[in-house]
Amino acid sequence: MTTHIDSRRADPIADVAGRRMPLRRHHWVDVIDSLDPVADALTIHKIMAAIEFPWDYQRALELALFRTYCVPTVSDLLEATGEFKYRPQKRYDDTSLLMIELVLGGYEEGRGRDALRMINRNHQRYDISNDDMLYVLSTFVFDPLDWIDSYGWRRLRPNERLAAFHFYREVGIRMAIKDIPADMGEFRSWRDEYEATHFAKTSTTIAVGGYTMGLFQSWFPAPIRPAVKEVVKALVDENMRMAFGYSTPPRILRTFAEAGLRARARVERFMPARTAPIDIGGGKYPTYPDYDADTDIRGIGACPYHSSATDAA
Repeated sequence: MTTHIDSRRADPIADVAGRRMPLRRHHWVDVIDSLDPVADALTIHKIMAAIEFPWDYQRALELALFRTYCVPTVSDLLEATGEFKYRPQKRYDDTSLLMIELVLGGYEEGRGRDALRMINRNHQRYDISNDDMLYVLSTFVFDPLDWIDSYGWRRLRPNERLAAFHFYREVGIRMAIKDIPADMGEFRSWRDEYEATHFAKTSTTIAVGGYTMGLFQSWFPAPIRPAVKEVVKALVDENMRMAFGYSTPPRILRTFAEAGLRARARVERFMPARTAPIDIGGGKYPTYPDYDADTDIRGIGACPYHSSATDAA
């Protein structure tokens, strides 16, 4: 079933645009509870990912992508392309920007639809199994939900969880992914079974995991990069550590890492609610330092679209 948004429905995000007075901290909770998780999936997911939990959502997507590399058929492809070995920051920036544009714009029109077209264009270059595509989709649904429930400043509302599922289910349909479960619990069970039967330690899972860990470490000053690796190892589960060939870190390290994340959440709990989604520009992406809301999305990704004379006519 394809969800269609009624354009006559009020936009609760536009309603507070330009507001100078701070919102109540739980303003968006009340809004989310008033919306329908199917018909309003785009709006609810945008509020959750780009207004209520933008930092957490970004961290969760980073680890969700990291998680997919534990599947040998996924890491085999990534190793064969050489993209993660030679251009890890660009691949990270490409994926982040396309996903954020999709969340901000939705999949039905404008920049969000253009981002989804570029995602499809990038994937069509390769022979990727339906099950691998379905598994990657599942990580985009469940990893952010699990992270936010563990480390966010509040627990997620039922409507937020359902909206995330329906949002990405519609994305998957538009990516021609087949056999997407219609029930969220069924999808979670499928995902868990897929991991149990497909995660494996191979030369490519170790290699691609290493390139990605190196990228994570590169974002921090050299003296603390070894500690960054240990913290990441502490935050992933044992199945991921097995696939990447990591040793199990001391329990006390995970305790400290989680305590730090929860301390951050306690501070955020007392901050006023945001009145607008995150700004996509501001030099956040090293590969695209001048990226802003007017940048042509068709230049993003491993397979950018190049205009022809016909297009310009």
